[in-house]
Formats: sequence, C-alpha cells, structure tokens
Amino acid sequence: MLTTSFSDTIAAVSTPAGTGGIAVLRVSGANAIEYVQRVISTWHPDGCSYPATQFCRIPDLDDVVVTLFKAPHSFTGEDVVEISCHGSLYIQRELLRRLIDAGCRTARAGEFTSRAFLNGKMDLSEAEAVADLIASQSEAEKNLALKQMRGGLSSELQIMRDQLLHFTSLIELELDFADHEDLEFVNRIELQQLAKTIEQHVARLTESFAVGNAIKNGIAVAIVGAPNAGKSTLLNALLGDERAIVSEIQGTTRDTIEDTLYLDGLRFRLIDTAGIRVTSDPLEQMGVERSQRAIENAHIVVEVVDAVHPQFLSLSLQKGQQHIIAYNKSDLVVSESFVGEMLKETSAQTSVVISAKNNDVSSLRDILIDKGRQMTTVSNIAISNVRHYEALTRALTAIGNVEQGLSENRSGELLSLDLQDCLTALGEITGQITSQEVLNQIFSKFCIGK
Repeated sequence: MLTTSFSDTIAAVSTPAGTGGIAVLRVSGANAIEYVQRVISTWHPDGCSYPATQFCRIPDLDDVVVTLFKAPHSFTGEDVVEISCHGSLYIQRELLRRLIDAGCRTARAGEFTSRAFLNGKMDLSEAEAVADLIASQSEAEKNLALKQMRGGLSSELQIMRDQLLHFTSLIELELDFADHEDLEFVNRIELQQLAKTIEQHVARLTESFAVGNAIKNGIAVAIVGAPNAGKSTLLNALLGDERAIVSEIQGTTRDTIEDTLYLDGLRFRLIDTAGIRVTSDPLEQMGVERSQRAIENAHIVVEVVDAVHPQFLSLSLQKGQQHIIAYNKSDLVVSESFVGEMLKETSAQTSVVISAKNNDVSSLRDILIDKGRQMTTVSNIAISNVRHYEALTRALTAIGNVEQGLSENRSGELLSLDLQDCLTALGEITGQITSQEVLNQIFSKFCIGK
C-alpha cells in the first residue's frame, strides 16, 4: 500500500536476482546516511552535497563502493545511498540484513519509484515509463520508453490542460455572475478553435496506440499458406533454430507456434500457423480456425506460396495490415523468367522469392525490417499503455462534447462539465488526478528495488 508518509527509511537490492559481478543495494529516506554508517563505519560522507562516491571496506564482509545522492538531488527526492558490492548472494543478503538491523525497512515493490512520484520528481506517466524502460527488449522499445520517461507525453498533456484550465476558469467566472446575463468572459470562437486543436492532438495520440503497442509487444507476423508450402521451414530459417516440426505429411502443424525474432533493433513475434484448407479432421479444423485468428491479429501477414505448385489464399485483410507473398522452394525452380513472372502476377503489396530449405531468406528479412521501420516510426510520441489509451479515449469524447455544445450554444454549466471531464481524463494519465487504488495497482507491478 502506498503512503505519503516517508518517516521510515527503505532498503532493497536493486540489481536482478542471482549471482553477478556486482550487486547494488539502494537505501532511501531521512535516515539513510545514519543507517548506512551503522553498517559501514568506514564511510564518512560529511560535507557531501552532490553525488559522491567512496571506496569502503567492511572488514568481515566485503569491499564496497558507496555513492551518496543528497536530497533533493536523487531519484526519490530523499537522501539516497547506493552500495555496490560483489555479486555474491550471501553478501547481498547479509548487507540487507545488517541494514534492516540498523533501522531500515525492506522496500515494497515499486516503492522507490512511487516515492519519486509522490515527491514530485516525476509524474505518473514518467514513472510508468521507468518500468517500460526496464522491461524493454529492443531498441525501439527503449526509445519509446525513454521519450516518455523524459516527459515527452507529459509535456503535450500539460500544454493542453493549461489551455483548457484557462477557459474553464473563465466559464466558472461567468457562472458566478449568472445574474448579469450580458457578461461573457469566454470568447466562444476562440474556445471552439482550441477544442478543435485539442481534439486533433488527442486523436493523434489515441491513434498512435497501434504503433506503440506494436513496439512494446512486438510486431506480430503471421506466417500463413496452404499445407506443405514451407511455413514451418520458413519459421525455422528465420529463427536459425529447429523451432517447428517439419514434415511432408499435410496437416502436421495443428496449432500456432510463436517465437520472437530481433532484427535491426525491432522485435517481431513470428507466428507459424496450420495450413489453411478445407478439412474434415476436427483437430486440423481447429488449427485452421486459429490460423484465421492469427491473420486477423497480425500486423504483417507473410503468405508462403509453393513456387512449383502455387496455391493462393483468399485473404480479407484489415486496413493497415501488410501483406507479403513469399514464393518458397525457389531451389526447385530452374527458370529465372518463371520467377520473374510470379513476382509480376501477385496482388500483394510486396512479393519475394525465397528458399527456406536452403536458408535463403535474407531478402525477406530485409522486407520485414523495412516494413517494421515504417510501422514503428513516430514523429513525436506514441502511447503504449492501455491505461493511457483508455483515458485519452474518454478525453476525446469529452472534447467532442465541448465542440458540439458550442455549436449548439449550450449553457456554460454544461460546457463546464464537459471541460472538467476532459481535464480529469488527461490528469489521470499524469497522476494529477488519480485514486490511491490506481496508484497501488500501478506500482505493485514494479520490481522490488525500483
């Protein structure tokens, strides 16, 4: 449970569990310096006001490096001491035990970051970006989280909130002078223009969720086709591993097989699917149905076609989905002119000739990288958090109501309610308006020590 009282001093191991070269223990709170000195008597931080590092020896335990961050110039805004020791699990546990005996309390999950939020060192969207940055597994994920952690989203939202607050306060002032019907503090035309601008900004952020979600969770690539087109062989070739069973028997793949591929800083979720055909086998039919669902949820659909005996699927793709036809088994096609004709005939956005059996799939990798870059390139900021998306959707509805209210010349009271709804939704993203229950839920997902 979060608390706004920081009378206690917390401690935790901040590095991942397990044995490594070094480990870092973090201590934060009003008594951080005193409690660490009780454990490390050779540490003398007197006069240190900025990050200061000192080598210290704990005679019966380890040689450590102690770094002091004086409040408010620290991650949490409190006095913070970080102890870097050797990565022995015994040393980590013993140091933490001694810190607790000295007066510290074991930190709860996400408590360091929650203190940073409650002490005004970052807003809620920036705090959530810290967790995303820790969990990032690709360059694109890292860049997205870093932009949000450094206030990219917060800055946009704050500008919109400040503008809305200005007009809301003027409308409230009008309501205070309701007896004077001729008094009008708000220029309705200016408010209409502002509402339209904010609607466009919020709509752009809402639409960016598709990009942000693809970056955060990986670009879904469904590998589909008729039975024995070479889908599983292609999956194995792309991964460089025997991930899927390959057989000449039709219907071998009965379920979807998923694995992750990293290409040029992008994360792709490759989904090998069952061959799509009409079948009376109930188990195979279940696999075909799962293949159809994989196609519906994919960002990119790679249709594998046997170049010797081509069979094409009738795909109904959604707007924004990318369609690639990969003519496989090129090693069995001797005529280059025939290959050229195949590439001309396809109706897909992109087509390529490959030989999955011979691991000749580099051209397909290049296409995936190119399409992945196009899909995940954002000019400014993209949202990847479902909570943010939900709040922005409500803000979009509210600001739309403001526009409609202005066009219908509704009363100031009704306009004020819609403006407040929009302000509340935007404020929930940054934590300016957030319940304790929501805060508890968010920070409980953090690791201990962060």
